[in-house]
Amino acid sequence: MSEKTATLIDDFERYFKVKLVTDDELLKLALAVRYRVYCEEFKYEAIDLFPNKLEQDEFDEQSLHCLIIHKASGNVAGCVRLVPPNARFENGLLPLEKFCKDSLDTEKIEELNIERNTVCEISRLAVDTPFRRRPGETATRFGGVDSLDCSKQEQRTFSLIALSAFLAGGALTSITNKTNVFAMMEPFLPRLLKRTGIEFKKVGFNMDYHGIRAPYFVTFQSAKNNIRPDIKDMYDWVYKQVEVDYVKYFKDK
Repeated sequence: MSEKTATLIDDFERYFKVKLVTDDELLKLALAVRYRVYCEEFKYEAIDLFPNKLEQDEFDEQSLHCLIIHKASGNVAGCVRLVPPNARFENGLLPLEKFCKDSLDTEKIEELNIERNTVCEISRLAVDTPFRRRPGETATRFGGVDSLDCSKQEQRTFSLIALSAFLAGGALTSITNKTNVFAMMEPFLPRLLKRTGIEFKKVGFNMDYHGIRAPYFVTFQSAKNNIRPDIKDMYDWVYKQVEVDYVKYFKDK
């Protein structure tokens, strides 16, 4: 690990924390971020479908959600959810099986030969607008920001928010033993994750669903064996925070 990378991750841990959603008020914070990103900014969903300004769907009730919180401001910088199959909801389907069925390569998925009770989907990963935009930009995925009252040193850590959200989802797969992971992703995210050593396998075809996306698969437990050492340190930090909340609120439920 380079000294520069180590310093960046150390700074991120200084300025941000990871929180498992454990009540309705925290869930509303995640849904509000999703509304601002998916509805107001990128217009993936119609604004008038969500008069309460909370973007939500039928899978949220069965999901586990995580927040990335900027410590100094208390603002939610990002969110993610893990969706396990649940026979009580949507006939046990995952979101991509319900909404993106035609994009799935069923032969490739059958070749994976995975048990249904070990699968999940990581979805609704979003980074709120103020933590992505550079001055003068309107619709970028990542970047520094001047609209928050924080130092340039803090701003340079913002590029790690999306990664930390994904790692929070990964932590949940390990904690819940749902380590066979599906995701509908835009092309940039698998490329970003590949640079960290986490390599997804494409298991379907591109389709227009909240932008051009395709279905991907990874066994997260195996992915951890190839993860870069610096990112592994970050994952361990994320995991500890998520695990504390999970054991406290969900282990015996």
